[in-house]
Amino acid sequence: MCIRPAISADAMPPHIGCDPRDLRNGRGCIPAHPALRAATHEGMRVTPYLLPPLYDEFRAAARAVADGEIAPRAAATDARAEFPHDVYAALVASGLHAPGIPEEYGGDGVDAIAAAIAVEEVARACASSSTILTSNKLGVTPLLLVGTEQQRERYLPEVAVGDALMAYAISEREAGSDVAAMRCRAVADGDEWVLDGVKTWITSAGIARYLIVFAVTDPESGSRGISAFVVHADDPGIGYGEPEHKMGLRGSVTRELYLEDCRIPGDRLLGARGAGLKVALGSLDHTRVSVAAQAVGIAQGALDVALGYVQERRQFGQAISSFQGVQFMLADMAMKVEAARQMVYAAAAHSTARSSQLTFFGAAAKCLASDTAMSVTTDAVQLLGGYGYTTDFGVERMMRDAKITQIYEGTNQIQRIVMARQLLRAR
Repeated sequence: MCIRPAISADAMPPHIGCDPRDLRNGRGCIPAHPALRAATHEGMRVTPYLLPPLYDEFRAAARAVADGEIAPRAAATDARAEFPHDVYAALVASGLHAPGIPEEYGGDGVDAIAAAIAVEEVARACASSSTILTSNKLGVTPLLLVGTEQQRERYLPEVAVGDALMAYAISEREAGSDVAAMRCRAVADGDEWVLDGVKTWITSAGIARYLIVFAVTDPESGSRGISAFVVHADDPGIGYGEPEHKMGLRGSVTRELYLEDCRIPGDRLLGARGAGLKVALGSLDHTRVSVAAQAVGIAQGALDVALGYVQERRQFGQAISSFQGVQFMLADMAMKVEAARQMVYAAAAHSTARSSQLTFFGAAAKCLASDTAMSVTTDAVQLLGGYGYTTDFGVERMMRDAKITQIYEGTNQIQRIVMARQLLRAR
């Protein structure tokens, strides 16, 4: 089954709002501006803060694929600690492997909310498998933001049809949160670039055909001396470290990337020379929405398992779901998950609109959703008791997977700094 939904940026419901000058509240009445009345969009009734039915249909289709093809393989994917080629094939067959690539490049053209739903539903079944979507998102986003038309036509169609997976190489051993401290160098040599350095914590390294690599081109310019490049996995001078042995996301391969006298054509420069940090941070504003969606999916998966278990597990002659203490835990878990989900969709809407508030919303969504995932998965383990501590039900895997969402694509401490700066700049 191939999912090709008719949900695009152009199909977004119209903005519901009105000019404050038209809000006549002298008598305390509800404003009667036409824009505040029940709206319709392409024949569909639209209620503010409720997604149109198309999104529910898309979720149902994505969940069917996740439940049927991915969830049954989740435990084995985690145990093998290898890239799940079988899952990748299933995602490609269903069209879920790289949501959001524009239709003119062979993609599905869905907007950021639909893309977030896709990540969420895959992560609900298997967080490791959802990194296929988020890895592609990391590689595709810089191309869409600053790539030339020739670069987009060269790479995006291959990703769209599943012939190529992408990776994003920015972190280094001594340059994690402090991105500007990177040491990887790119030196111009005629009409070519020569890259040297080591990149660390690279998702899909050794699997991805194309990598977005950031390197210093002008050391004397500091943070304005970083540039972005498209590197091919078969370029000379590329090597990889052994896969990292991780606490979670074991089915997502993470390696170091070694660049030694790696020579690439000059037209692989992505964006302007020296604009790499701007490209990186601008891309992360968008891709943090995907990590947030991943976290929501993990949390929802754990909540679903816990809900099923507490209604079947009996103690003191009754299902433990009848105990108020358990009910309070479930209520808090569900409340957190739904709050995080709404924040993610708000951030996704800002992503689609390329809103000036995306930096704040992307950081907020990622921070809230990942903290929620960690809290909800921990509570799910607690509700399952001893069984939660075993691999029988999968919530311990979800708890291990959740932790990384608080760390990668910017730690949650960094996200709070980003949010605070945005707030202070607005004053």
